[in-house]
Amino acid sequence: MTGSTGYLGSALLWHLKDTEYKVKITSRRRPQDWHQLDWVYSDLVSGEGLEEAVKDVNVIIHAATSPMKNAKKVEIDGLENLLSKSKHIQHFIYPSIVGIEEIPWKYYQLKVEAEELLSKGTVPYTIARATQFHGFVENLLLSKSLFNRYVIPRKWKMQSVDVHEFATHLIDLVHKDPQGRVEDYGGPEIMTLREMAELKIDTKKEKKIVFDVSLPGKLSKAFEGGKNTNLHNQKGKITFEQFLRNK
Repeated sequence: MTGSTGYLGSALLWHLKDTEYKVKITSRRRPQDWHQLDWVYSDLVSGEGLEEAVKDVNVIIHAATSPMKNAKKVEIDGLENLLSKSKHIQHFIYPSIVGIEEIPWKYYQLKVEAEELLSKGTVPYTIARATQFHGFVENLLLSKSLFNRYVIPRKWKMQSVDVHEFATHLIDLVHKDPQGRVEDYGGPEIMTLREMAELKIDTKKEKKIVFDVSLPGKLSKAFEGGKNTNLHNQKGKITFEQFLRNK
């Protein structure tokens, strides 16, 4: 598994430690909570350590990602480096994101390009798309208030899902044959960001208010139109409210 120190990677680690699989994890930094699993240093961008990382491995879960920093180098160049060392791999599992071909965000466009790389390559693969994680929505959009106000984009829709549920979904794919792209994995409900902000205020008993704004542009229009959601694939069970209370 790559990306063992990331948000999804950490959830995968938590569940993989209880499986019967022989697990090798790889990243640039050793995870703090790695439970004595086999860890190997590697750098996707430079290629250093990748050959050792994939040695004697049958299945790869590629959880490494970088939406903000060096995105192209990690998402595309890093994937190419990894695939070049993975000719013997029987199953390459690639976590991706719902609606990326319809949302004009550079990171999402790179995920589309990465999916195309896999589909045109020779390594057997499964692409598993998920909606945004509960923690992503809270940390990026509902973590800080301005003058006791959550300032949010008006009418943006989210179908957030629990990262641990998606992690177990990926692990369930390990013993299955490569399937190309599987059905999307979405959260149990679709909500506007305003509804999510109000829910957080109520759940956490915060003395804040919601101030929403209209944003111009195709990106905002895509989120308002719910391009990041999939009503027909509400596979997750843990709601955003349950996530907040569990924290």
